[in-house]
Amino acid sequence: MLADYTGFFSRASLGQFGFRWLHILAGITWIGLLYYFNFVQTAAFAQFEEDPHKEIGGKARLIAIDKIARKALWWFRWSALSTFVTGILITVVTEKYFNEGFGKSARGLSISTGMLLGTIMMLNVWGVIWRCQKVVLANAANVLAGGAPDPAAAAAGRKAGMASRQNTIFSVSMLFFMVYTSHGPYAGGTVSASKMGIYWAITLVLIVVLELNSLGLMPWKTQPNKGLNVLYDGPGVRNPLIASFGLWAIFLVLSEIIFKF
Repeated sequence: MLADYTGFFSRASLGQFGFRWLHILAGITWIGLLYYFNFVQTAAFAQFEEDPHKEIGGKARLIAIDKIARKALWWFRWSALSTFVTGILITVVTEKYFNEGFGKSARGLSISTGMLLGTIMMLNVWGVIWRCQKVVLANAANVLAGGAPDPAAAAAGRKAGMASRQNTIFSVSMLFFMVYTSHGPYAGGTVSASKMGIYWAITLVLIVVLELNSLGLMPWKTQPNKGLNVLYDGPGVRNPLIASFGLWAIFLVLSEIIFKF
């Protein structure tokens, strides 16, 4: 009977539906909070500093960091990890997920690019954003308790902010490739070796340069509005939005040229 079972807990159903449902659910939570931090919280918290009564505004900001950001970051980091783990489970449970020709198909290139971007984003969350935000959270709690401000908090906040903005920029393209894999116009095509080489050369250069920049490893390091850091700064969220859809536009053109069979 078990051999004939095709319900929710069967291998085929878990791979094609069960873990994919959980993957999407966790992903909505993760990316939703990513957009909250970048498009809502950052701008809102900055207004505390602009309060005419700076002492009151500064304290209110610290309270918001300690009480609101702390809880949001808990859901943020664990939903990021859950999204990654459920994505891996899809590939493990689904039979012949990496079937013959996977690396040569447009579908294979698409999901591989989405996986790569998602993995980098998850590593940014745990390796950069959360590590730096722990310093910011500790500083907020310490100052509210009457302690002296940590001079390292501002630099940590900047590093976390850059990585978070870069994740936002990556997210638009990552979601594009995730959807393209099953629904893209050329998803079922086969890509020649030469086109595949061109695709990965351009894709990896773009990703590596942007990621190194977000880590402060380019000549301008973490200086605001310097070099590629202009992608993260500027008025409001204009530049990150332009960069997000600009990167997506590059990938769109690339997919139209490379994936077409």
